[in-house]
Amino acid sequence: MHAIDLPDWAVARGSQLNRFDAIDPLRTALVVIDMQTVFLAPGEVFGNPNALAIAPQVNRLVAAMRRAGCTVIWTRQTTSPEPPLAMPAWQYDLSIPHVARAVEAMLPGGPSHALHPAMDVAPGDVILNKYRYSAFMCPAGALRAALEERGIEMLVIAGTLTNVCCEGTARDGNMLGYKVIVVSDATATITDAEHNAALLNLRLTFADVQDTASLMSMVEDL
Repeated sequence: MHAIDLPDWAVARGSQLNRFDAIDPLRTALVVIDMQTVFLAPGEVFGNPNALAIAPQVNRLVAAMRRAGCTVIWTRQTTSPEPPLAMPAWQYDLSIPHVARAVEAMLPGGPSHALHPAMDVAPGDVILNKYRYSAFMCPAGALRAALEERGIEMLVIAGTLTNVCCEGTARDGNMLGYKVIVVSDATATITDAEHNAALLNLRLTFADVQDTASLMSMVEDL
């Protein structure tokens, strides 16, 4: 798990824009980003021990927020050869073996694309395929539709990668008018440096950043 280093000055400055000390469960969604086999399992093209290490934290958060009545949404990073879901050819150069392997691994229906078996997914949860790093930028618009249908005003973001899909979704969520909390010890990326850089940027402008214990205390008192 990452060694988190979020400076006090960043927390103080960011609190002027984003500070959320309470959760309305009927207006809150926990959005768990891409906790898939392709990102967690050893030997997978993007297998990352830091992502696997946060699985228990994510599951604790999922269970607590589900009990409180929050919506739980899981996303899966997905590839498609068909427009408009397909990425531009220059972004995914399939002549590069590593890229070709990654694209193949994230096609729908395969074992690598699936949510990792360790994750606590329940029948009432929402599972969405996303085709861009930010869940809001997917041409299908599935995340925003799910949030609007349920009257969601606050997003709690966990998952992987902190500095890619989690950060992209948090930034877009903020710009679309959602209150955003990013969970510092229930998100993960490749290195501590990348993780902390993302948390710093998010805390300064786009989101509140809290740990699992803080979130648990908010929902367990409801």
